[in-house]
Amino acid sequence: MSEATLRGLEAHAPERAEFGRDALVVCDNLVRIYQTGTGPGAVEVQALQGLDLLVDTGEMVAVVGASGSGKSTLLAVLSGMDAPTAGRVRVGRWDLGAMSRAERVEYRRSTVGFVWQQTSRNLVPYLTAAHNVALPLNLAGHPRRRRRARAAELLELVGVAHCAARRPREMSGGEQQRAAIAVALANAPRLLLADEPTGELDTATSQDVFDALRTVNRSLGTTVVVVTHDQAVSGQVERTVAIRDGRTSSEVLRRTEHDGEGGSAVVAEEYAVMDRAGRVQVPREYREALELTRRVRLALEDEQVTIRRDRSRP
Repeated sequence: MSEATLRGLEAHAPERAEFGRDALVVCDNLVRIYQTGTGPGAVEVQALQGLDLLVDTGEMVAVVGASGSGKSTLLAVLSGMDAPTAGRVRVGRWDLGAMSRAERVEYRRSTVGFVWQQTSRNLVPYLTAAHNVALPLNLAGHPRRRRRARAAELLELVGVAHCAARRPREMSGGEQQRAAIAVALANAPRLLLADEPTGELDTATSQDVFDALRTVNRSLGTTVVVVTHDQAVSGQVERTVAIRDGRTSSEVLRRTEHDGEGGSAVVAEEYAVMDRAGRVQVPREYREALELTRRVRLALEDEQVTIRRDRSRP
């Protein structure tokens, strides 16, 4: 492509706005490095390696990836339980990389709710479901009448009002997880995070839990980010984000199309994700099919970029 054509494309490019200016969740080149061991034998593990992610207010997003890809680390950072090593992370007005300890406590009380995979971690075992939901409200100083009303409202919303007077051991695993969602929503957070919430449940019960998350998203407008390995669950959201090697690698966007005869069908399209540095992860099957190795050739053509293998190698 000629220099004149390239300059013409640049001239018509829109002005660059701040990355994620209007998004609720912004991860900009997010890095998280852990150190295992001490002394000469210490090893650094890069759980997140420059991850970019935007989540808009009111979205429901599924995050998928192989074990060790960094998806649970991402939730730990977004929840305020862990801090980024580098990069920028913002949720609403909160800069998660610059919060004091007191601000981190306030953030976790007011802005984010969290549901663990292990049902035993979500609920206090000697409290009833209603008392579990009321506990965060009690810590926040709400009056008793408000706590009771809020607990009843949320347990009804997620479909376990009948468990209000039951302790966790008296509930099924699915009922415990739905009660845990109610607990996470007690202080009306803007963002709800769920780490493999259906990982220990059967298919039918998993669907009940996911339906509760979807009800929360649609009825309350709560933004939901759920990490899952369950393809049946990830296939029910409008956007699925895949993480590979600590970076977002691809996204699947789903939409419903209607025909002229009253029928409808869900159409899914997969996109590779280009990060802020211009990096795109080419799927392994593509690399192997075209024998793409360390060095490739790029060409800018009309409205597209092509990638070709290096034919100069022996």
